[in-house]
Amino acid sequence: SVSTEETLRLMGGHADLVTGIQLNPHNHMQLYSCSLDGTIKLWDFMDGIPIKTFTVGPRLLALYTLASAEDSVFVVIPKKGERDTFQLVSVKLTKGAGQDLEAKELSVVLGGVSASMKHIAFGREGAYVVSVKDVTLQVYFFKRKLLNRFSLSTMKTKGGDNHFSCVVCHPTEDCIATGHADGKIRLWRNFHHRKEYTYSTLHWHHDIVMDLAFSMEGTRLLSGGVESVLVQWHNESSCQKDFLPRLGSPIECISMSSDGALCCTLHTDNRITIINSNLRFSRSIQGLIKSRDIKTGLVVDPRTKALVLNGEPGHLQFYSLQSDQQLFSLDIVQRQYIHQAGLKQSDLVKVAFSARGTWLATVEESEEVTDPELQLKLWFYSEETQSFALNTRINTPHDNHITDMCFRDMEELGDDSLILVTTGRDCVFKVWVMVEDTDPEAHHSVSWSCDFVGSYHNYQATNCCFSEDGSLLAVSFEETVTVWDSLTWDLKCTFCHPPGNIRNICFGRLTCSKYLIGATDYGFLCCWNLLTCALEWSAHLNVVVLQPDPLSEHIAAVSWLSKESSLFVFKPNEPRPIYIQRNLCTEKILLAAFVPRDEPEMITSEKYLWLRKSQLFFLTDTQELMTLSTKSLEERLTPSSKQLAVEESLPVTPFSLLLGKHRHQQAQGDAELGKPVVHNKQKQASPAVKELLHTPAHVLPSASFLCTIFINSLLISKENKSAEEVADEVEMESEKAEDDSDEEVVTAMEQEDTSHMEFLGEVTCKLSKSQEKELRKIRRTDYSWISAF
Repeated sequence: SVSTEETLRLMGGHADLVTGIQLNPHNHMQLYSCSLDGTIKLWDFMDGIPIKTFTVGPRLLALYTLASAEDSVFVVIPKKGERDTFQLVSVKLTKGAGQDLEAKELSVVLGGVSASMKHIAFGREGAYVVSVKDVTLQVYFFKRKLLNRFSLSTMKTKGGDNHFSCVVCHPTEDCIATGHADGKIRLWRNFHHRKEYTYSTLHWHHDIVMDLAFSMEGTRLLSGGVESVLVQWHNESSCQKDFLPRLGSPIECISMSSDGALCCTLHTDNRITIINSNLRFSRSIQGLIKSRDIKTGLVVDPRTKALVLNGEPGHLQFYSLQSDQQLFSLDIVQRQYIHQAGLKQSDLVKVAFSARGTWLATVEESEEVTDPELQLKLWFYSEETQSFALNTRINTPHDNHITDMCFRDMEELGDDSLILVTTGRDCVFKVWVMVEDTDPEAHHSVSWSCDFVGSYHNYQATNCCFSEDGSLLAVSFEETVTVWDSLTWDLKCTFCHPPGNIRNICFGRLTCSKYLIGATDYGFLCCWNLLTCALEWSAHLNVVVLQPDPLSEHIAAVSWLSKESSLFVFKPNEPRPIYIQRNLCTEKILLAAFVPRDEPEMITSEKYLWLRKSQLFFLTDTQELMTLSTKSLEERLTPSSKQLAVEESLPVTPFSLLLGKHRHQQAQGDAELGKPVVHNKQKQASPAVKELLHTPAHVLPSASFLCTIFINSLLISKENKSAEEVADEVEMESEKAEDDSDEEVVTAMEQEDTSHMEFLGEVTCKLSKSQEKELRKIRRTDYSWISAF
C-alpha cells in the first residue's frame, strides 16, 4: 500500500525465483508472473488467488505484456544448445476450462538478446521492440518484419564507455532512450532507416546509468544510478533538469504509475521509495537492508525483539521480523559515506546490548588493515526521545582490531553491576565499567572507563562470553580458553584443545550452566565441565556458527562441509543431538540468532519442541535471511482475510484477541467447576458455507444456485424417534426452562463425538433416559462449597 506501506497480499506458488511481473493490460485487477520454474501464472492479486497456470517449459528470465497482443505474452528464454545465449519469444496463452494449462506454442521474435529485464523495451502502441546488448541496438518492426541493427564504437576514449545498460521507449513518439556504462543517455530518432538515424546525448551521471523511465505523457525522462540521485530531464535538454538527491543507496529500477501521479524507485539496499510527480519524497518501504558486509553479526534488541545488524554504511538497522519492515536506523559513524572504490572509510564492526536493552555498545573502525582507527561508543536508551543517545566515546580502546564484545547479563542487580568486556588482537581483554562523571560541564551523570586489563601468555584474545549468572567470564586466547572470576578478576582455570584456534565459545544455560562449549577451526566441538575442569565430550564437526537459546538449554551448531550447511541442535549434558537437519541450504550460513517468541508456540511435533520458546534465524553469505518453520507453506501464505471465525483460526485483531482470551478463560473456569464442555457440531461451518464465505464475490455463481446448497447445509438430519423418546425430550426441555443455573444449553445435539475417547483406549456406554435424568439432577447440585477446603 503506497499510503500505509503495509503488505496487503502475499502470493506463493512458483517453485523457483520469480523473474517478471506485469499487470494484465486487459484487466488491471489481474497480474502475470513468470519464473525460472518455466511457468507463467495469472493472478487475481486483490484476493491473492491464482487463476491460471501456463506451463511453458524452459526457464523464463523476463516477462513483457502488450495491449495489442490479446492472447499472448513475451518472455526471454535460453537458446537451446548454446550457453549464455538468449532469445525473445512470443508465448500463445491457450484458452481452456482448467486451471493448469500448457502453453507450448512459441514463436521467436528476436535472437541474441540479453537476459536482463531492462535490456528490452516495446515501442509506441507495440509497433516495434528494441533490444540492447553490449554496444549493439536492435529494432524489430512487427508489421514490416524488418530488423535494424545499430552499433557503437567499442573503444573506450577519454573515460567513455559505450556499453548499453538499459533501454526505454517513448510512449507517444518514435523515440528510444538508452543508458550507458559511462553515465551518458542517448536519445535515438529516425531509426526506421538503417543509415539515416540520429541521436542526441544527455550527460550528468558520473557512472553507469542503472535505469530510465519516461513519464506517461513523455515530456519528462527520469534516470538513476550509483549516485543515489533521481534526475528528471525536461524536453530532452541537458539544461533543464531537476534532482532528488540523498535517496540512500544506488537506484536500480524506476517505475511510473499508470496515472503518472507517482514514481517509484527500487534501490540496491532492498528499499522502495515512492516519489510524487513534483519530485518530492513521499514514502519509503524498507525491508531488510542489504549491506556490503555484515560485520556486527545478528543481534536481538531486548526491548523490541528486532533483529539488529549492519544497514546503510555506518548505520545500524533495527529490523522487525513480524512486519518485515525496518523499525528505524541509527547513525553510528555519523560521517558522510562516499560511494567511490578505493577509499578507506570507517564502518561499524561490533554491536552488543545490555540485558534490558538500556545500553548499547558499538565499535567502528577504518578499513586499514595494519593500523586501523578504532572507536568504542556507549549509547543510552532515552525513554523521552525513544531512541539511543551517545553517552561515551572512547578513541583507540585497543591497539589493534577488536575481535569480540559482550555485556555481563545480570538483570536482577541492575545497572550497578553492568560490565562491558572487549577482546582485541593486541593480546588483551579490557573490562569497562560505569563511573560517576565529576566534570560539572558534562551532559551525562555517568560515563564509562577501563577497570581491568587481562592477558594470557601474550596470545591474541579472540572471543568472550559471560556465564548465565554473570559470575564467570570465558575468554579464548587462540588455542586456549581461560575462565575468570568476574568479581576479583582471578584466573580460575584454562582449557586447551590443540590443534586449532577457538572459533566460538558459549556457556550452557539453566540446568546445563556447568558446561562450557567451544568450537575450533580444525573441526572440533568440545564441551568442558566447569565443576571437574575436564573435557566432558568432543565431536568432530566443522562448526562455523554456535548459538545458544537464551530461554532454554538448547544450543544450535551450524556446520559447513562439501558445499552444504547442516544444523545440529543439542544440550550440553549429552553429546547426542536432539535435532539434525543435513543440507539445510547450499549457501554458507555465516550468522544465526535465537529470537524469543512473545508467546510459546503450540508445537505438536516432538522434533520441533526446541523451537517452542524461540525462533531460529540464519543469514547466508548471499545475505538471505532464513528461518526454520513448523508450519506448512499453505498455512504461512493463508491471508488473514480467510481466517474468518475466531473459533477456527488465530486472532487477527486486538478485539478478537481479547475475545479469544476471554472465551479461553471461561472454558477453563467451566472445566475447573466440573461443568461439561459440550461440542456442538453445528458450530463447525459446512464446506458449502466455507466456500460461500471464502470465494470472491465477483466470481460467485447466481444467488438462486447457491440458495439450495446453503439451506441444505443448515438442515438437521431427520431421525426416527419413538413417542416415548419425544415425551422424555419434552419433559427434559421443561426441566431446562425451570433451571436458573449458568449451565450452557445446547438446543440441537447430534450424536456425540466419541472418536477422542476411542483414541485413548476407552469405551463409552450408552446411558438410558432415566440415567440421563438422574445425571442432570446431579449436575444442577451446587458443589462450590468444597472449594473452601
